[in-house]
Amino acid sequence: GGAGASSSDTPANRDIITSASVNLTVDDVATAADDVADAADAAGGYVQSQSVGRSGAPLPVDPGIGGPGIRYPAPYVSGESGWITVRVPADELSVFVSDLSGIGEVTQSSIDRQDVTDQTIDLRARVEATQASVDRLQELLAQAGDLGDLIAAESALAERQATLESYQQQLESLEGQVELSTVLVSLSPRVERVSADPAGFGDGVAAGWNGLIATMNGLVIAIGFLLPWLAVLGVVGLIVWAIVRVRRAGRRRRDTTAAASDQQDGTV
Repeated sequence: GGAGASSSDTPANRDIITSASVNLTVDDVATAADDVADAADAAGGYVQSQSVGRSGAPLPVDPGIGGPGIRYPAPYVSGESGWITVRVPADELSVFVSDLSGIGEVTQSSIDRQDVTDQTIDLRARVEATQASVDRLQELLAQAGDLGDLIAAESALAERQATLESYQQQLESLEGQVELSTVLVSLSPRVERVSADPAGFGDGVAAGWNGLIATMNGLVIAIGFLLPWLAVLGVVGLIVWAIVRVRRAGRRRRDTTAAASDQQDGTV
């Protein structure tokens, strides 16, 4: 038989892999991550991985090395978001997810169930058949008379044993997922809502008026600073204009005199 711990919602004699995801809004992400880890420990589970803060990296926990009660904290950065993945016994899943509301505000939650009964039944049958084949080959190996039979039996036995180990690992993985549910908890910092302040409108108008007055004062000062320069530039401009006009008048007189002289010469 398989090690298929089942929740109250799981049909009898079925192997169900159950996983859940929960989004929590919390006051402090780092503290909430510790609280989720403590809740998993209390339920008989453990932290599989977690990441808190922008610089936090996923920290996998090998169940064979860490296991229940062993946690590896991720780097904490205050005010950042994060997530934590825990494994809890399947029959404790519903209670565990419900208790998360005591850590923060649950904004979203979902539970997914996958029936793997057919896969586990098939793998158990394969394990049983392959184990029987290994036992027979071991008997043949003990009875082998000549070297050729011995080598053939050893080769076949090694192949069957490798196949048996593969089936056993697959079955163990499935049964582990059935027994311990995976819960992904996403943690988001609580954002304070900013309410409209009617009194702020008057403050804004006053600030705008003061800014306008300050700007106008600046313009007046700038104009006062430029007026002397504009006067000097105006005088210089008049002098240049007068010089140009005198030169143009002299040029016209010379042209007129030259034209009259040419006309007299033509008459003579």
